[in-house]
Amino acid sequence: MNSVFPADIVGLHVAEHSPDMRVITVTGEVDALTAQQLLDCLITHLTAARVVVVNLDGVRYLASSGLRALFEANELATHQGHHLRLVSKSRTANLVLETTGLREHFTFADTVPEALNDVPGATPEPS
Repeated sequence: MNSVFPADIVGLHVAEHSPDMRVITVTGEVDALTAQQLLDCLITHLTAARVVVVNLDGVRYLASSGLRALFEANELATHQGHHLRLVSKSRTANLVLETTGLREHFTFADTVPEALNDVPGATPEPS
């Protein structure tokens, strides 16, 4: 039996808000097939920017492999003295983060602008 998986199961859109700030908007499904893609994207941008905001509002499915990618990126950010902020109105993502007890390991903001403006020593985004 052949299985064909669409290449666009997960969407990753990166926006540069300043040379030192990025927003990565994640949509779709973050699972065993797509978690490495997310982790690679997060590592790339955490290396280049001091502040990375991950907007999970459009996530429809978040598997343990996706949680691991977020957790590893958060550990990298902490080790580098950088900041990873999560924004999530996704019921699915929030439920998974809450039930696994991992929510407390991340810094959350209600909105992307709030996440960008709530970093000590960072240049706030213009209103």
